[in-house]
Amino acid sequence: MDEELRSVTERLRAESGGPEAYERLVATGDQDELAAILTEPGQPLWARELAAFRLGLAGDRRAFESLVLLLNHRDPPRCASAAYALARLGDPRTARAAAALATNELRVAYALHPVRLLVELRAPESVPALITTLRRRLRPHDPYRRVALACVEGLGALGDARAAPVLNEALAHPVLAEAAVRALARIPKRR
Repeated sequence: MDEELRSVTERLRAESGGPEAYERLVATGDQDELAAILTEPGQPLWARELAAFRLGLAGDRRAFESLVLLLNHRDPPRCASAAYALARLGDPRTARAAAALATNELRVAYALHPVRLLVELRAPESVPALITTLRRRLRPHDPYRRVALACVEGLGALGDARAAPVLNEALAHPVLAEAAVRALARIPKRR
């Protein structure tokens, strides 16, 4: 069993109280049964998350909308599991959705996992979205330093020269300076 799947199933087992419905969802190989959970009214959140996660790992695009909603959830473990499944889903809409979530100022408190997902995807949307998000985090007294740090580290990992100006700006922020130095070192120098 995949380690992330094991972690998700253990967390959701505790959340569900271990009912028979939980055991059925963990054991089923029927993707149609899992997909039905996503659209049936009255399904608990743990069941929707488990069904979407399993479908995402299986590459079933019916999970996309549910996983994007979970990526923007207030509960970090749900965001992390959704990001993991979205990275494996293979849906071409994923990068655009992650970029929209990462750059949404009204939901910036939940942008950490969309930022990390963009880095993992290495999509055309990744660098512009991370630059936009980081630039906004460089305002004085911004409370979202974890998001800013994830952007700095992600831009370093992506190694795109377009990130150099905003990374140079990040050098002026003590919390980000060390990571910005490392990120700038990973960007190829122009000749």
